[in-house]
Amino acid sequence: MRFSLSREALLKPLQQVVGVVERRQTLPVLSNLLVNVRGVELSLTGTDMEVEMVARAVVENAQDGETTIPARKFFEIVRALPDGCRVTVAVAGDKATVSAGRSRFTLATLAANDFPSVDGLEGVERVSLSESLLKDLIERSAFAMAQQDVRYYLNGLLFDLRGDSLRCVATDGHRLALCEASLPGGGSTKRQIIVPRKGVLELQRLLEGGDRLVELELARNHLRLRREDVSFTTKLIDGRFPDYEAVIPIGADKTVELDREVLRSALQRAAILSNEKFRGVKLEAAPGLLRIVAHNPEQEEAHEELEVDTAIENLAIGFNVTYLLEALGALKDETVVLNLRDANSSMLVREKDSERSRHVVMPLRL
Repeated sequence: MRFSLSREALLKPLQQVVGVVERRQTLPVLSNLLVNVRGVELSLTGTDMEVEMVARAVVENAQDGETTIPARKFFEIVRALPDGCRVTVAVAGDKATVSAGRSRFTLATLAANDFPSVDGLEGVERVSLSESLLKDLIERSAFAMAQQDVRYYLNGLLFDLRGDSLRCVATDGHRLALCEASLPGGGSTKRQIIVPRKGVLELQRLLEGGDRLVELELARNHLRLRREDVSFTTKLIDGRFPDYEAVIPIGADKTVELDREVLRSALQRAAILSNEKFRGVKLEAAPGLLRIVAHNPEQEEAHEELEVDTAIENLAIGFNVTYLLEALGALKDETVVLNLRDANSSMLVREKDSERSRHVVMPLRL
């Protein structure tokens, strides 16, 4: 096996796949990348048995074949080579030689037959959407995923396919983030899958935005994303996501309307003197006014007063300031609306002119 291409053309697919490879592996071959050359196409595959990334590039002076090469070492070598140089990789026996200019590196290889691959997907539903739309859906919701929760189905992101729309939903039991978008061309399929945390983080890293279409394949046990230069596959969490629609407050008829950046800045300042453990701030609403109060065990206090559009008569409610800030950070409009019911109910945070992105934050007892 042999191939040649520019350093930059090799570095991009290498960066895409190397992040999937875990540093500590039980199987030696999982520390390697599967390198396959067919005609003028090079494919690089990395996996940790949970997620798999396959990136492709066009090569010259190619000789067909496949082997596995140590992922990190190969990536570090190519990254350290000078810009604009040409990289040639040749495999003979159990050694791979990487050469560029006067530099030459010999790496140990392992047999390609030992490299695990994801089996063919069963029961596939296909959805096409723009890369920027998928990136936006994930970024506006994924931050609310749980981390290492015993309720394992919360340690991931729900993809809720609802015919002509797709929703991404995440919750850790204290807050919930939901974002939805209409799908081009519509459809009739209804399906729910839960993508694990690592798969979501790799998707965020992979998606570049822009108008090019990507295809999602929703299978029984896997989700696969296909793009012209890369395909990414992740196992799914086998579990039932909670009925998230029941969490979205109904009858929260008390509203506070204000500038998103003004609220965000005031919360950031108040957070400085909040309790480091509970991160609690109190919102006190009165006609035309919103007070933000924070204090800590050292008897220090922060007070912020904001002019807002509200007719609420004296309602005080506590929240985790980090959850509020992350919810506001996921919204894009200049004006946000806070929907409240009473001092013991959760709050709905949304954009004034759109309901496609909604965030629910549970109250804190302060």
